[in-house]
Amino acid sequence: MNPIFAVKLVTRLSLGLLNLALVFAFLSGVAMAGDQYVDREGRPVGGYDVVSYHTEEMPLEGLDSITAEYNGVTWYFATEANRDLFVASPEVYAPAYDGHCAYALAHDRKVRTDPLAYQVVDGVLYMNFSANIQRRWEEDIPGFTERSEAHWPDHEPQPAARPSRWF
Repeated sequence: MNPIFAVKLVTRLSLGLLNLALVFAFLSGVAMAGDQYVDREGRPVGGYDVVSYHTEEMPLEGLDSITAEYNGVTWYFATEANRDLFVASPEVYAPAYDGHCAYALAHDRKVRTDPLAYQVVDGVLYMNFSANIQRRWEEDIPGFTERSEAHWPDHEPQPAARPSRWF
């Protein structure tokens, strides 16, 4: 066998196996409850306190002992006061697009998010797939939000897709 061909073959096989492993890792870490994106433990927004996104410099991790039910999932909070604020007005604190990526929706896709790739704009919590995508989204928040809003009704009932290479 030609040594160059053998190296190319091994490289392609290795990349294929790596891609397959990434797909399985992704699928094992994503679940849906109600319409919300949840992590592998079933926590929306990775278990972070959604009220803290609105009230703190950085989001706080929620506690197993302070929870509330909304939209088919259990939400976690850092304090009882935050839980009470959420229970009084969950639609104010729950993330837009059921916690799916605002940038992806602007591009007519529904994908998962990173709980630390976010921004609160005009009182609405928007999540994104990654810090890199967050930076792209911030380049035109009004334009991307308008496009996301237009696409959301078609994507809301659909499960989130595996992210594509453009992420």
